[in-house]
Amino acid sequence: MLARRTLARIPAQQVVSGAAPQNARNMATLRELELRLKSVRNIEKITKSMKMIASTRLAKAQRALQSGKQYGIANAELFANTTPEEVGKRKLFVVLSSDKGLCGGIHSSVSKATRAAVKEADPESPVMIVGDKSKAQLSRSIPQNIALTFNQIGRDIPTFADAAAVADLIFKSGAKYDSIVIMYNKFVSALSFEASSIEVQTETSLREAPGFQAYEMEDDVVKDLSEFALANALYAALVEGHAAETNARRNAMDSASKNASDMIGRLQMQFNRGRQASITNELVDIITGASAL
Repeated sequence: MLARRTLARIPAQQVVSGAAPQNARNMATLRELELRLKSVRNIEKITKSMKMIASTRLAKAQRALQSGKQYGIANAELFANTTPEEVGKRKLFVVLSSDKGLCGGIHSSVSKATRAAVKEADPESPVMIVGDKSKAQLSRSIPQNIALTFNQIGRDIPTFADAAAVADLIFKSGAKYDSIVIMYNKFVSALSFEASSIEVQTETSLREAPGFQAYEMEDDVVKDLSEFALANALYAALVEGHAAETNARRNAMDSASKNASDMIGRLQMQFNRGRQASITNELVDIITGASAL
């Protein structure tokens, strides 16, 4: 009789000893919420720091933008009086982006505009890309058009030396084209940007322009002028694109910080409710046990 009672108690004791507490699920949930709160707080600190850095760099980028615009104005005045009557359809597209991300859809906008422009001009037009971000995007859609790529440009405020180096490599690439179209992001305001383009005439186009045919010039003069005009246009587009990117990064980090703050509020409320429910369950168990005694 005693043996039967003992054997009957053993499974019951094993079940009780192996059973999880009632609030184990709540404890695991609270632990997960606590870890998630910690990670979101860390993300908020990072995004706020990046916003402050972008705000500091934006002031420098805007000052460079004001000086760089003068190069673009000079080019516009030059080509306003030297545009040839007929220009070939084959164009070389130079896409200006950067190697950095976390700045919203600024790289996607210039890549989308480039795809549309290539489709409208000539599907076989060569494309040269400055920056790894647009390179990765355009490599999926028009890989056969990519003739040359550049990187490590625009880490800081672009200089005229960077633009001159890019222009020199473009002329040495041996690509065939009738005109050059620079695709870049135009700085509109502190809240917006738009994909824009600048068309630069080649050495052959300048020679055939009525404004140049009225003067006798040596071949080297026209060649040097075309190279210098391309470097001017590239520098103006680079500094404007850099300012637009820095501003877009600041806005993106500001939005990310606000979203992280809202998420922290929701998670903290959920954590407090779960903690209060766990405490209430423990009190009910204590009171129930005291009443049973």
